[in-house]
Amino acid sequence: MVKKVVRDPLFLRQKSVEATEEDKQVITDLLDTLKANQERCVGMAANMIGINKRILVVVAGPFTFPMVNPVITAKSGKYETEEGCLSLDGVRPCTRYREIEVDFLDKDFKPRHGKYNGFTAQIIQHEMDHFEGVII
Repeated sequence: MVKKVVRDPLFLRQKSVEATEEDKQVITDLLDTLKANQERCVGMAANMIGINKRILVVVAGPFTFPMVNPVITAKSGKYETEEGCLSLDGVRPCTRYREIEVDFLDKDFKPRHGKYNGFTAQIIQHEMDHFEGVII
């Protein structure tokens, strides 16, 4: 189901908690909401649709996939950039890494490990900031 995008900074500053298999519907709702906003959005965290769970979805080229309870296990290539967010107006400065490795659960809650670089790595880092209440 397509959900309304949360723009309340007080809500967005709250930390997210680990997701469980009971949160599978959140993945579907995130994917639906991302698709509905695809002309201006390349990733979403669950708090952007009002759910403080550690779930994100990301667009990587022709693929869109969820990550549940992701943890960055390695990072390299620190750089400074600016980003916007569907939940905010304008852009803000931030620090990112060109390459990251992430442990996460897939949509079926199976453990996965991925290596990401470039824009995909940047999107994942941005969405993971949402889990910590960091608003870019």
